[in-house]
Amino acid sequence: MADPRPYHILSYGTLLGVQVFQTFVSGIVAFRVLPRPQFSALQTATFPVYFSLQSALPVVVALTSSTGGQLNGISGLLAPENRFGTFLPLATAAAAGLINQFILRPLTVNVMKERKHQETRDGKKSYDPAPHSKEMLALNKKFGRLHGLSSLVNMVTLAATVCYGIVLSKRLS
Repeated sequence: MADPRPYHILSYGTLLGVQVFQTFVSGIVAFRVLPRPQFSALQTATFPVYFSLQSALPVVVALTSSTGGQLNGISGLLAPENRFGTFLPLATAAAAGLINQFILRPLTVNVMKERKHQETRDGKKSYDPAPHSKEMLALNKKFGRLHGLSSLVNMVTLAATVCYGIVLSKRLS
């Protein structure tokens, strides 16, 4: 097999770059410059791709992990010397991406749909100034909790990725 190291570095760099850009640049800029409906549409289209990358790339990084140009494989990832520095952060990153993709994103999308229906009933947008109906207040609170939890899970993924980057940097010569 070809030397896995270039694939490893490229997949790790892509993972970290995508996470930093989405978390600290793209989402913030879009929120500031787009009207709320367009921002929501952009995030709704972007998050499935982002969470898929966030779930798949740690697996690619793990599968291309090597020592001295030789693939370590699954047994290498689970070896005592690699469990905490390689396997744990990459497994955490992948699992957190999957949680956002398959649990938190669908729950959030459902609340967004419920808020749209409630906006029609109330004749008022969820983000309009108060007062709001009790139903809309409850939906806004639920959305805020889910969004906050998703953001926290995203930060766990980013932290795990950075932790692995520190381990990776110590292998470079």
